[in-house]
Amino acid sequence: MPKIVNPLTDAQVKNAKPKDKPYKLFDGGGLYLEVMPTGSKLWRMKFRQMTGKESRLAFGSYPEVGIGQAREQRTAARKLKVTDTDPAQAKREKARIAKDKAAQTFEKLAREWHTNKLSTWRESTAKDTLRRLECDIFPQIGAMPIASITHQHIIAALRKIEERGANEIAHRLKAICARVFSYANQQGIENRNPAADLKDVLKPAPAGHFAAITADELPTFLAAMNKNDARLFKPTRIAVRLMMLLFIRTSELIETPWSEIDLEAGEWVIPWQRMKRGKLTVNPDKTNHHVCLSAQALELLRELHTLTGGGKYLFPNQRDHEKPMSNGAILMALRRMGYQNKMTGHGFRALAMSTIKEKLGYRHEVVDRQLAHAQKDKVASAYDRATFLAERKKMMQEWADYLDAAVGGKVVSELFGKAA
Repeated sequence: MPKIVNPLTDAQVKNAKPKDKPYKLFDGGGLYLEVMPTGSKLWRMKFRQMTGKESRLAFGSYPEVGIGQAREQRTAARKLKVTDTDPAQAKREKARIAKDKAAQTFEKLAREWHTNKLSTWRESTAKDTLRRLECDIFPQIGAMPIASITHQHIIAALRKIEERGANEIAHRLKAICARVFSYANQQGIENRNPAADLKDVLKPAPAGHFAAITADELPTFLAAMNKNDARLFKPTRIAVRLMMLLFIRTSELIETPWSEIDLEAGEWVIPWQRMKRGKLTVNPDKTNHHVCLSAQALELLRELHTLTGGGKYLFPNQRDHEKPMSNGAILMALRRMGYQNKMTGHGFRALAMSTIKEKLGYRHEVVDRQLAHAQKDKVASAYDRATFLAERKKMMQEWADYLDAAVGGKVVSELFGKAA
């Protein structure tokens, strides 16, 4: 007949004193308290493995683990025994899972996600995304297991960004974080994706467009451009003028290799792979873009060829000619002209769109095609971008002539090529 063991009382456990040798106080069902000579009190459970070999489990020390908690662990272990599961093995597996979860930190998974996206991003996008995570998110939640991150953790990190007035960046990082959580879920690492539903918590990002001057401000802007020529690096001066004459995207200009341009024929065709919509991972637009060069733009390109024609890029980086000019060079030039927060590289596109339609009378779709915008109308999108090519060439020359008239002379002055 098995020996009857009276359950321990909390007082017995609390008042148990150390002796010269370890001794045990039994609670029943295999659970006992082992009192060590050092005074520590350890909860243990004795049981037999499936092989019949006697073993024991450790449930922690008293008083960190109270008698009630120790009994709950004993009950859980006995239930495993009923299902022919080894409690010791189950405990080791539980510890392994906990360790794996702890190792799956937000920063680790964010860097994995970032690496997976590199092939679909431009280099500048990849650098900017990682830099923002490293500056604003990793210091706050980077070391935390992703499964343990709550709404409050994300909100606290984003609030710090809002405190410096960077509301738009806070919204962008919220979206980036949501994608990292989603990536983790897809990898089988369960989490609540607390960033996905934060719609009304953040302050609204300021609405607006890229800074751009109006047609009425053109004469003043052109005068400032000519006045500041001596302060700018010669290729940078040419870059600003080409942005105004051609109104292509900044990246499409500064990353241009000379191999795309035929100076003799006066043609420039950007391959679709370098266009914004050509870089889409889903249904990329595989239409090459005809830039349509005016006489003034062609004159600038010929001048530029005498400066950088021996290298790969129209606008090489001053420090490393194997790389293109920095994206910020245009903005820096505009800042030196006194147009910080008043004009941007993208602003030239807005200026051309509005002015060519209003002052030169061209249809929206012709200007829009020259801007290489995505066609919203599915029927319109079926037409080749070169449909209005003849009209676009005429339009681009009229636009260059309009700029010459606005400056009261020539945008590309006769002395420009000789300037220091």
